[in-house]
Parts: sequence; C-alpha cells; structure tokens
Amino acid sequence: MSLFNKSEKAYLLLEDGTILEGRSFGAKGTVIGEVVFTTGMTGYQETLTDPSYYGQIVIQTFPLIGNYGVNSEDFESEKSYMSGYVVREWCNTPSNFRSEGDIDSFINNQNIIGIHSVDTRSLTRKIREYGVMNGMITTENVHEKKDELMKLVKAFSIKDAVRNVSIKEKKEYKAENSKYKVVLIDLGYKRNIRQELLKRGCDVIVVPDRTTAEEIKALAPDGIMFSNGPGDPAENIQVIENAAMISKLGIPVFGICMGHQIMALAHGARTEKLKYGHRGANQPVIDLKLDKTFVTSQNHGYAVVNDSVDTDIAEVSHINANDKTCEGIRYKNIKAFTVQFHPEAHGGPLDTAYLFDEFIKLMEEK
Repeated sequence: MSLFNKSEKAYLLLEDGTILEGRSFGAKGTVIGEVVFTTGMTGYQETLTDPSYYGQIVIQTFPLIGNYGVNSEDFESEKSYMSGYVVREWCNTPSNFRSEGDIDSFINNQNIIGIHSVDTRSLTRKIREYGVMNGMITTENVHEKKDELMKLVKAFSIKDAVRNVSIKEKKEYKAENSKYKVVLIDLGYKRNIRQELLKRGCDVIVVPDRTTAEEIKALAPDGIMFSNGPGDPAENIQVIENAAMISKLGIPVFGICMGHQIMALAHGARTEKLKYGHRGANQPVIDLKLDKTFVTSQNHGYAVVNDSVDTDIAEVSHINANDKTCEGIRYKNIKAFTVQFHPEAHGGPLDTAYLFDEFIKLMEEK
C-alpha cells in the first residue's frame, strides 16, 4: 500500500458541484465524461475494454480492483474507450497465473485517467439518487478554478459514439467447423459475441455500423447480428434506416443491447434515457414466455419504451425484474428477436447463452 501514499492527489468534480479528493493512478491530466457505475464483482478487464463505455467515467462499486492483474485474452476489444476510472482501492501486486501485468500500467498505457481512495459507496448512492451526471477527473487543484471547470463539465455531451468505435472496413473470421455465415454489424461489439458465434460453427463477417442492406445481401449471410454499442441509440439515424431495410431481406436477425434498441427504433418504437442505467453482472430479467427469471450481464443507459412497441409488429418478450423496463423483443412477421442484456456475458453469468442456440435454429429453418 506504500505506493498509494506516493501517488499525487486527484479530484473528481461532479456536475452538481461536489468535489471528491482521492489519489491518482493510471494516466495524469484532466478528462470529462458521463459518470456511471457498474456493480460487477469480477470482470474489470472486460469493463475496461467494453466499447459501450465510450465517453464515460466508470465507477467500480466492488471495493478492490486489480487483484488478478490483466491479460489480453480476456479483453473485449483491442483497446479501452472509457474516459476515466474510479475505484475504492487498486491492487498493485496482482496474483494470478494468467496475469500479464497490473491495472495501473494498463490504464496508463491506454491513457485512462484514474482516481482511487474514493468512497465509491457514497458516490454510487449519489448517482442513484441524482441520476447519471457529467464529471471531471483531474490531477489539477480544482479548488483554484472550480467555476471555470464547472462550465466545461456542464457543457459536455457524448456525440458520435457508435461512429467512433465501429470498425472502418470489414473483417472476416473463420470457424473451425463452418456451417453458417453471420454478418455482425459492429456498433461497438464485444469480442465474446464473435467467439460465441465461432464456437457454434459460424463464420463471422464483422462490418461497419452503416453497412447497407444491399451490401449485406451481397455477402449472402445465413444470419445477421446487430451488436452492442455506446451512446444514444436515436442518434444513429442512418443505422436505424438501414436496419429497417435489413429486416426486409428475409434473413434471421439477432440484436444485443444497442442492436436491440436500433431494431426497435427501426420498427417505430421509442427509446428513453434511464436515470442511472443498468451496468453489472447481476441484473434479473424475466422471460415472459417461460415465466422464468435469469441473472444477466448488462451495460446500457437507454431502454426501449414498453408501450411504444407496436403489438401488430412485435411483442415485449423480456422485462427487467427491478424496474420492469423492456429487456427483449420478438418480432411477429420477420425472423428476428433482440435482447437488452448480454447473453455472451464474458465474465458471467451464462444463464442466457442459449439465445445464441435459438439464433442458430432460426438459420437452420431458413
């Protein structure tokens, strides 16, 4: 713990004027982002490399982070897209046979500004009560120019999130025992989505976010997936228009998280921003058809408005057991279904991985 005392001071300035003092780790400097919390007890590597955290300052509610180090095998993307990182305590002496390094070095290399020795429990309570707000992590003394910095914090907003995380050119991945071909539309996809498809015999073609229906049809896929991703789904007007046309191709479609929201918007539904979102690996979801509750992994700040789903076109298939928000939609006149949660859930839980098998069945029927 001696390194804690040697690290310099850092500050977290919130949009409501709150200043929290802690210690710096990772990169130094100043960053502004949307402050959110995640409740996962494990999986901090997956959190750090999930593109859905683009533009956000992430609070880890679990008090000790970094104890098993970092290793590239568990990364969900090639780099980290989050802006800042807030933890109660970070471990500078990781112990795990798979570890390739420590979390301080990793976030420093990724240019993520971190702050530790913060009361994350109190901070999380504030976010739950007030709602998601903007904030700033800085190694400067905020007390000396708080008013000036507050203007910057309040003016911040996340823009073009999907555009900034999606690939620019298509990439192809071959399965060992190829049976199907799936086009994965990259809205900020997590690597384990691709892995779940590959191990089920699906060759995967990852394409940019704005790939058109005509371009996808030319690839002759057996199935199409819309991935997870960051930001406000309604901002992606071109992607939504494309999704409406893609749905008419007659090819089975599976959407996850942002993909679920994009498909809903393409079919006339609306989305809304949640007070503090669902982020973590312990979100309970009710499958209305099975009348069964599953524990799921989630990371999203927006949700489809239940009453906006046209019942002639689709039906809400899953709801969140806590706040009753929409967690899944099944479409009636096309071979498509979508879920708000993460069935690939690298880091767990794996309760809903069977949805990938349902997607396979749709392709088999086709």
